[in-house]
Amino acid sequence: MAPESSERTIGQLVADATHDLQGIVRGEIALAKAEVTEGAKTIGKGAGLLAGAAVVGLFALVFLLHTLARVVAIWLPVWAGYLVVTVLLLLGAGVLGLLGRNALQHARPAPERAIAQGKETVAVLKREQG
Repeated sequence: MAPESSERTIGQLVADATHDLQGIVRGEIALAKAEVTEGAKTIGKGAGLLAGAAVVGLFALVFLLHTLARVVAIWLPVWAGYLVVTVLLLLGAGVLGLLGRNALQHARPAPERAIAQGKETVAVLKREQG
């Protein structure tokens, strides 16, 4: 008769470690889902408020431009006042368009740091297994 051992086998230890690791991963996924859901709700509310602010701001801008055209019309005919304001707006739009195009040409949309971190994590896990 073999003496009973209170020590667990390597297979049992590996099974327990695998089960624990699965629990950790599931917990992390659940936490990430909860954070994303909460963040999405907040982002949705903020986006709606910003859209409302943009509409009101656009109306205010239209009234401001009409006012500016009428002020210029003090010295010039009304049509010339509106023409001056229109030309200034087109110049501003052109400058903003060029700046935007320049910014997009220099953008790096790939998540380089996240990819590097993921590769590093995989390398560490492979090193620990091997």
